[in-house]
Amino acid sequence: MKNKSSRALRFLGSFGAIVMAVVLIALRVTSCAPVRAPAPRPLPAPLAVPRPTPKPAGDACAEGPAAAATGNRLSLPALVWAPFARPETGWETYAPLIAREIATPCAPDTPGFAAALAAWQARQGLPADGLMSEAVFIRLKGLVQMRRPFVQLSARRVCPDAPAESALALATPLEGYAGKAIQLRPGALAAYRRLAAAARAEDPRIAEDPRNLTIFSGYRSPEADAARCAQEGNCNGVVRATCSPHRTGLAVDLYVGQTPGFGPDSSADANRLAMSRGATYRWLVGNGDRFGFLPYPFEPWHWEWTGEAP
Repeated sequence: MKNKSSRALRFLGSFGAIVMAVVLIALRVTSCAPVRAPAPRPLPAPLAVPRPTPKPAGDACAEGPAAAATGNRLSLPALVWAPFARPETGWETYAPLIAREIATPCAPDTPGFAAALAAWQARQGLPADGLMSEAVFIRLKGLVQMRRPFVQLSARRVCPDAPAESALALATPLEGYAGKAIQLRPGALAAYRRLAAAARAEDPRIAEDPRNLTIFSGYRSPEADAARCAQEGNCNGVVRATCSPHRTGLAVDLYVGQTPGFGPDSSADANRLAMSRGATYRWLVGNGDRFGFLPYPFEPWHWEWTGEAP
């Protein structure tokens, strides 16, 4: 009986050792197996661009919260803020884009504008006081920015490859600002031509100046952008980026005016304000998306074609 018990114990011990060895081997194989990378998340669907509302008849813009209108009128030239991480004073430069986003044709200092802003705030789950503030603009800016496919990629830390330069199309000298040679993807160039023709036909003020809507920057190679970024010492700031949308061949910098003493791409506050008051920029804000072009809010001249992926 004792011998049988001993043999049974030895058997169980051997069996247990075998089981343990199998488990250890399985764990070793599992731990050495390659880890499958998670599938990339799809880009979020582009948000709809609000369509402008018809110009109200009579004194419709006088209807709305008077106190909020007064607050907006006071802050319009005086709000101290940094919506793009650079100190600014006043929000008039962004007023055309804000009005488009909240779907009102009313001036930013009117009760009608305040009423439209309050309605937009309510839809966004914000306090519906009708007052423009940095927090309100940041929410609005986020919606505008995330419609751009390039920004959607950047949010995922993806920098798209540049297209083969042999596949790019060359604009005519009349399309380039001061005759500058401009390259774009063929689809983007065709869409730009439709946009420019429509703008000049629909607003005689734009057609008066042949510089309006000419392109002063289109495709820029990653190497050229990196060199420019390093030379100017402002990589990945509000003005320069090592991964610029211009590498895609889908971005254009358009002439939308300038103020004396500044160039057409100067980001000085006074220059951007003058641009935002002009007919060319205001037409683009109201109509650019008809042709697939969306804005970068900080730079009135920068627009990106969304007709194909970056």
